[in-house]
Amino acid sequence: MIAWKNMDALTSYQDLLNTKPVDLAAAMSGDNGAQRVKNYTVPMGAELDFNFGARPVDDDILAVLAQFAKEAQLTEKFAALYNGEVINTGEKRMVLHHLTRGQLGDNVVADGVDKRAFYLEQQRKIADLANKVHAGEITNAAGEKFTTVVQIGIGGSDLGPRAMYLALENWAKVNNTFKMKAEFISNVDPDDAAGVLSKIDVAHTIFVLVSKSGTTLETLTNESFVKDALAKAGLDASKHMIAVTSETSPLAKSSDYLAAFFMDDYIGGRYSSTSGVGGAVLSLAFGPEVFERFLSGAAEADALSKNEDLLKNPAMLDALIGVYERNVLGYPTTAVLPYSQAMSRFPAHLQQLDMESNGKSVNRFGEPVNYLTGPVIFGEPGTNGQHSFYQLLHQGTDIIPLQFVGFKNSQMGVDVNIQGSTSQQKLCANVAAQIIAFACGKQDDNRNKYFAGGRPSSIIIGKQLTPEALGALLAHFENKVMFQGFVWNLNSFDQEGVQLGKVLATRVLKGETDGALKAYSDLLGI
Repeated sequence: MIAWKNMDALTSYQDLLNTKPVDLAAAMSGDNGAQRVKNYTVPMGAELDFNFGARPVDDDILAVLAQFAKEAQLTEKFAALYNGEVINTGEKRMVLHHLTRGQLGDNVVADGVDKRAFYLEQQRKIADLANKVHAGEITNAAGEKFTTVVQIGIGGSDLGPRAMYLALENWAKVNNTFKMKAEFISNVDPDDAAGVLSKIDVAHTIFVLVSKSGTTLETLTNESFVKDALAKAGLDASKHMIAVTSETSPLAKSSDYLAAFFMDDYIGGRYSSTSGVGGAVLSLAFGPEVFERFLSGAAEADALSKNEDLLKNPAMLDALIGVYERNVLGYPTTAVLPYSQAMSRFPAHLQQLDMESNGKSVNRFGEPVNYLTGPVIFGEPGTNGQHSFYQLLHQGTDIIPLQFVGFKNSQMGVDVNIQGSTSQQKLCANVAAQIIAFACGKQDDNRNKYFAGGRPSSIIIGKQLTPEALGALLAHFENKVMFQGFVWNLNSFDQEGVQLGKVLATRVLKGETDGALKAYSDLLGI
């Protein structure tokens, strides 16, 4: 029987509070550090390893965390989720994004439909359309092939798919799977849509409109913007647009679209990259086979997340160390630092994934909690970030845990040897150096040059950023956020915090304002 308890009601949390903190600088120095790096490495599938040698834990703390995981019933709660229990208590919905990439447990039937079969059917339909577009069987009105795909969506309909596309764009070009250039329109700011439309040939562009409800204000506004551009070019918009929506939305049966592909209420926007939300644009851009490889990497990481052994479950391990850093050590923020330019938008996706999921101050029953929950997430690719905010990370007053991602090999295989090393070697040297600099610091009588050290980090290391590796990375962080939500007894799958601003904006546009809201509306010339 699963018991949904607040974290501070668990005996093992009290035990965690009583553990002896690790002197990270000492632990990571000399032979001790080398042994930690070796011992604290966990395989996470898709030729990736999760190394937590520079996180502030030791065997004693890990033992308490393992007991914590058992008492919090994390494995059982994950099983309840993928077997179709109503985990999203706020909206009274199941949470089924794992089913878009694999069958982890029992068949899940909702509304009389086997949901795994439903998601596979949508994937097949998207693959069929993508193949026909690539073969020239689906063309524009002039019988010419589409060369560009533009996704119109916001939030989870943009951040995840955009990050995944950018992560694989160069890989696809080198591996001869690049089919179509992709662009993205998300912001209701007219400069966003106008900027994208100014650099594409609309006559050879297919647009993917993504809105689960079919009523998202920003997305429908941008759709109108695009339809206006198509009409001005003398083009029939219905021959250039497809929809990804729910079966009950007004877009589902509309003649305004070449085709409609379906998602459902059991997949939240920020968890939707492995559904049709990511599937349509990625299959059109790179081919359905690449999207399938992406899904297989995610499924591999999901399978590892079922493991009851904490040291064989990298997502759960990452999650619990994060809880220790947040709730015992009191660290307010986490930085995600990919040493891969292809992952330039991955931190932005994780901002939504983490902060929209666990940015809550009430538990899953609507009761206030008396402990800290989700951290602030931010990040930037290395090495550019080193010349930006690393100053604060190294010598600022806050200690900010760091999550590095690095790869042994580049995607494009083009490099140059300068001063005895290649660019890729220089990149990898930088991330290795940063881990030790943060952990061990540097003694100096000049306090301006003194580094205290003791700044924790982990690194996910891969052979190369491939579709499988990207899928595994995505699933790792999704499952990490899920496990942390379970520990904090939160509902990680609704997002009421985004609603109030939408309601007030609608009032402004209807002229139904008074007080300060009217004053700000007047200042902005509305």
